[in-house]
Amino acid sequence: MSFTQLSAISPVDGRYHASTKELRSYFSEAALIRFRIYVEVEYFISLCELPLPELAKINPGVFASLRSIYQNFSESDAEAVKLIEKTTNHDVKAVEYFLKDKFSEMGLNEYKEFIHFGLTSQDINNTAIPHSLKLAVQSSYVPALNELLEHLKSKVSEWASTPMLAHTHGQPASPTLLGKELQVFVERIEVQLNQLKSIPYSAKFGGATGNFNAHFVAYPNVNWIDFANSFVNNRLELNRSQFTTQIEHYDNFAAHCDAMKRINNILIDLNRDIWSYISMNYFKQQINSGEVGSSAMPHKVNPIDFENSEGNLGIANALFEHLAAKLPISRLQRDLTDSTVLRNIGVPVAHTLIAIKSTLRGLKKLLLNEQSIQADLESNWAVVAEAIQTILRREAYPNPYEALKDLTRTNKLITKEVIAQFVDNLNVSDQVKQELKAISPSNYTGIQAVIHVSKL
Repeated sequence: MSFTQLSAISPVDGRYHASTKELRSYFSEAALIRFRIYVEVEYFISLCELPLPELAKINPGVFASLRSIYQNFSESDAEAVKLIEKTTNHDVKAVEYFLKDKFSEMGLNEYKEFIHFGLTSQDINNTAIPHSLKLAVQSSYVPALNELLEHLKSKVSEWASTPMLAHTHGQPASPTLLGKELQVFVERIEVQLNQLKSIPYSAKFGGATGNFNAHFVAYPNVNWIDFANSFVNNRLELNRSQFTTQIEHYDNFAAHCDAMKRINNILIDLNRDIWSYISMNYFKQQINSGEVGSSAMPHKVNPIDFENSEGNLGIANALFEHLAAKLPISRLQRDLTDSTVLRNIGVPVAHTLIAIKSTLRGLKKLLLNEQSIQADLESNWAVVAEAIQTILRREAYPNPYEALKDLTRTNKLITKEVIAQFVDNLNVSDQVKQELKAISPSNYTGIQAVIHVSKL
């Protein structure tokens, strides 16, 4: 069976291909090979610029041709590397041999032993993979999340003055504003996104056990630490870890996973709240002609986008959790368990991207049902009891909480008229009675809501 969307094992490359194909440039096998070649080529050029004595006579004009190897990297180039790997049974060594062949073609045969000079495979993997993650986060993940945030902000503004009954413990509670409730999620996501952006993309670069053993024994007069810091920090635009074993310790890599997991948890919370509002009939959903909600019940328009998003976020978080817990742990100077695990970093990012796009799609379908929201407010006049008893406290009225408790904790329906009759029977001034009667479920929305509206 040839590989197609229908034959893919994972839905990431199958059913959800359209939502994730942009990530192939960062996390596919071909992309990993290209990023490895990028590091190897830039490392060789940096050795020339140092310069190492044996490389000092290389004409800098050849650097553009060397960079074209990764800039113009093709599918056939990736296949050539994989063919070499069938013999080497080592993926990074296959990249080295591929580049040596390219050097021979370019007339640089005498310099090809300086490809991968003094390095171990993890100097390449632990720079190539953080580089690919950085690009994916900046070019794909953050723009998708920002698009979701911008849409949420537009709804915050649109619904800024829409009063809504709140629910704590699933029970009617002090009213709020719909826009303010969405702003809660905007703030949470933005705070965590800023934390994600502050985490360095750490990289390891220091030879077989992190001590520049091979570099130093060959060229003891070169300051290899300064060279590596400049190469990783300035040229690759990563953050070089100063003391490592054979591998990067992945602590900041784990922090990236944890940060994205926290954002995903916020999105799960958002999905569940919107799902609940739909079930309460606060929202209806746009109906697309020909779309089926249920194979058995013709009337249904299910909130499938929010459910799909929640499911994908759960899968993503399970993988982020494993990556964050496993990668920082390695036996002595290294074991190989990080290798196969690290190759999967694109999978949780892909499921997260699927989820973000699904949540956004669901949000764009929402239609506010103000009639239902208003009816719920009118059916729950008991929620103004908090306001009344608080003002009575201010007026030194005896046992105000207990008085409102006796009134409202009953199976009888508490209506506007019931509240008004209660207020009329209070031993307070007419001015206070007027103040109390002015309170309703629709206007008892608090200072936070007022401040929120004023900022829009």
